[in-house]
Parts: sequence; C-alpha cells; structure tokens
Amino acid sequence: MPRPLSHIAPDWWDYTTLDSSLINDAAKLTERDLRQLSRPGFKVVMYDTLEDFYLAEALEYIAAWKQATADNPVGICGPIGPTEQLPLVARLVNELGLNLKHAHFWGMDEWYDDKTKKEVPVTHALSFERADRELCFNRIQKKLAMPEANLHFPKAKIAEYVKTWHAGVRCAVMQGGQGDIKHWAFNDPLKRVGKHKDTPPTPAEYRKLGTRIVELHPVTLSQNARTSGGGNITMVPKMAITVGPRRPGWPTRSPSGTPAPTTIRWGSA
Repeated sequence: MPRPLSHIAPDWWDYTTLDSSLINDAAKLTERDLRQLSRPGFKVVMYDTLEDFYLAEALEYIAAWKQATADNPVGICGPIGPTEQLPLVARLVNELGLNLKHAHFWGMDEWYDDKTKKEVPVTHALSFERADRELCFNRIQKKLAMPEANLHFPKAKIAEYVKTWHAGVRCAVMQGGQGDIKHWAFNDPLKRVGKHKDTPPTPAEYRKLGTRIVELHPVTLSQNARTSGGGNITMVPKMAITVGPRRPGWPTRSPSGTPAPTTIRWGSA
C-alpha cells in the first residue's frame, strides 16, 4: 500500500506520511514513556525547567573545551536554535578563566543563497555565524578567546568545511535543535522527486547523507519565520548548508587509545 501524501506539503515527504496508527501512538506518549525510551547508545535526560536545560547545554561546551590541550585539541558542534545557552557559555568561560587556545567549535548549519551560490554573509539578519559570534564568541575576553582558525562555520564550498573534521581534532559533543518537521540540524525530509517520488529514502540511505546543501521543507521556513524572522517568511532563505546524519569523520579515539565517545543532545530549534 503506497504511503499517503503529506497533510502539510504534498510535494514532500514528512512524518505526516507515516502510518496513522504510528502517529497516534507517538502523540499519546507521556513523560514516563519518554523516560523509558533510553537504551544502550541512546540516553533520555529530562530537565525540570528551561533554565536548567540551557545551563546543561552551556556546560557541555565547557566540559568539552576543558579537555582540549596542545596535543589533544577538542571541540563541540553546536546549533543556532536554541540560542539561550550561548551567552551562558561566554559568561562561564570568562568566570572560570578558561583559555580556549586549543579548543574548537563547528557551526552546525548556515543559510545558503541560491542566487549568489554562496553561504549568506554575516551581515544577513538570520546568519547563524553572526548569532554565534554576537551571542557567544564576541563576549569572551580576548585573553581567553578561541583562535579564529579554530572556528569552523559551514561554507558553500563544502569540501573546505568537511576537511576540518579530518584535521586531528576530536569533537566531544554534537548538539542539535529539533525542528517542527522533526528534523535534526537542517536534515529535513526530502522532496518527492526522482527516485524518491513514490518512496522516501530508507533509514540506511538517509544516514549516508553527509554535509551538503539542502532545500528546506515549507514547515521549516515557517518555523524560522516565527522564531527568528519576526513572522516575515519572505526573508527566510529556502536553502541551507547542514551537517549530515553521516558521522563527519572526527577521530574516534583519543591519543591514549581509549574510545572518544560523542554525545548528541537535542533541544528545541
């Protein structure tokens, strides 16, 4: 039996094309049910308040950067959405006197301008790089600041960004925002075109997708207009550069030879 058309955007695949019984079951999940979803490799952590959640996100930056040394540089990959943790990160770095000389940061996404075929400039009102800098990195004391070369933001020249994942720096944590269309980062559902006109990609196929330029689902455009664009959907770019589901290739072991686990944390984009 063929999958139904999306209730939201018929030209796209999304969660509304799933079997209705599955959607109904998901809608009935309680807090207790969510806690019980933890399993090996997937831990559910609950927070009582938004403030506690944002602080936990900020502390993951600090915990990752405290591990960084000259012979073992360490970084974190972070989203824009949420952003409330970013000023907390800067404040914690300054209060703790944490020197970020050997720390790294990867931006998770950036808007893409289809007209110029480039990432949007930092002067763009919705620029993710601009938000990271203004809310976090520009607020860190200069004597503690991360070297510019250690800041890695997605670019239209994908290969240059991907190369930074293979430069001997361990990514300790990859955080991520959860979108209204159920995306992580900007890994949106795909359009119903080409080989995926009648069937969506399998989970195995989707997990092979790397850092790339993507077209964004209409729900994602609407969400970003609501949360970041003052309701003006016309100012939201229709495309973006995003970290893919495929593990980008950072080292999987520390210099001592012990496993270097990576945590993925979801927030509300």
